[in-house]
Order: sequence, then C-alpha cells, then structure tokens
Amino acid sequence: MAQKFEYTKRGRPGFDPRSEEPFRLSRSKIDLFHECPRCFYLDRRLKISRPGLPGFSLNNAVDHLLKKEFDLLRKDGQAHELMKKYKVDAVPFQHKDLGIWRDDVYRYEGASVLHKETNLLVSGIIDDVWKDKNGDLIIVDYKATSTSKEISLEDRWKQGYKRQMEIYQWIFRRLGFKVSETGYFVFANAGKNRPKFDGVLEFELTLLPHKGDDSWVEPTLKKIKECLMSDLVPKHTPECEYCSFADYSSSF
Repeated sequence: MAQKFEYTKRGRPGFDPRSEEPFRLSRSKIDLFHECPRCFYLDRRLKISRPGLPGFSLNNAVDHLLKKEFDLLRKDGQAHELMKKYKVDAVPFQHKDLGIWRDDVYRYEGASVLHKETNLLVSGIIDDVWKDKNGDLIIVDYKATSTSKEISLEDRWKQGYKRQMEIYQWIFRRLGFKVSETGYFVFANAGKNRPKFDGVLEFELTLLPHKGDDSWVEPTLKKIKECLMSDLVPKHTPECEYCSFADYSSSF
C-alpha cells in the first residue's frame, strides 16, 4: 500500500506543492525518476536522498582536459582531429553562455529552461556543443572508461547515457536552437597494455554517435509533476536495490 506523507518537523519537503515558484529539476533527477519514482519522491519531496557515492576524480580530470583541448580550437573555429577521423563536419561551438551551460564556476545551474506546463525548471550540465556545416548544434558528452571490450552504447546500464543526451537535446531545442538529431559521445579509454605503469595512462579516443529521440521527455515531466504533487509515496520499485535494501532493513 502506498504511504501517505504528512508534514512534520522531521520531514520538511523539498518540493512544496503550495509554492508557485518554479522548481529546479536536474537531468540526473529526471533519470532518478525513470529508475525509481519512490526514490525520486523521497529525494525531491522529502529530502531523503540515496546514500552518496565517492566522486569520480579521474573522470572529472579527463572531462576537464578534453574541454581545454577543444577550447583551444574553439577560439579559431577549427575542427578537432577526432572530428576529421570520424568525418564529422563540425567545429566546437562558440557562445557567450557556454561557461554557464558547462557550469564552469560550479553554480549547479547548467543549461536551463522553464517547462511552463509543469512549472519545472529543467536543467542539465553539458560537456560540449559542436556546430555542423548546416548551423545545427551537436550535443557532445565525454565519458572516461578502461576496457578491453569494444566500446558501444548497447550495454543495459548505458541506456541512461542516451536519456542524458536526449534531455540535453530537448533543453537546447526549448532554448530556441536548431539541434541535430545526432549527438556524440567521446569515450576516452585508458589502455592496460603498457609493460609498466610509470605514472602514465594512455587514452584512446573513440567517437560514438547517438540519434536521439526526445519525445519521451515532456510526458515524463508531466508524470514527475503528478508524482511531486501527491501526498502518497510511490510504491516500492521491484528492480530498485535501494528500495529492496530499505525494506529488508526495516524488517529487523
């Protein structure tokens, strides 16, 4: 049976259904709703978050260095060797708001747009944007990994990558830009075949395209708003290991 939430001193809600102010909703929280509406509700409405995970410092370092590398070419409108290798006729996009979109100053805003139908301020922090020969924007995301397998987007856990890009594409279309259906993932794969470490990691860059379909975003936002407006906590999601652990722990 669904649980009913009541306002208490202990459980001050994050989302207030009585407020008329726009409620900021990040790309990652939309994906949390997709994974488990119950965990999403606890997080956004009741401010009870899932246990935190350690930061991925190496991934962040790769992101930072790739941004610097593409920024060197952005000033002069030059194509990167990776674009040439994969025959992508584009250059890094120069725009006054790029620093905001990438959250270079860590304000956790990113590219944001108000979805008036739900009063949700949808935001996402991007890695990069390219511009093709037709003037369309290409959403680009950097990923760091280390694998000897062929890199692909077909793993089950990588479906979230696709949703991530599609939300970014939706945001930029809502901001008034022409956005290409095809976005790209730049995978930096750390090799393991060196005879010894010597304090050096060698990365091979791979470019994978994804033809996005953002038609699911708007219906999902409406479901999210309905979820947030309800005083009933959604039911346990069977596939959610966090819900399973919480239910198991509460049985003792």
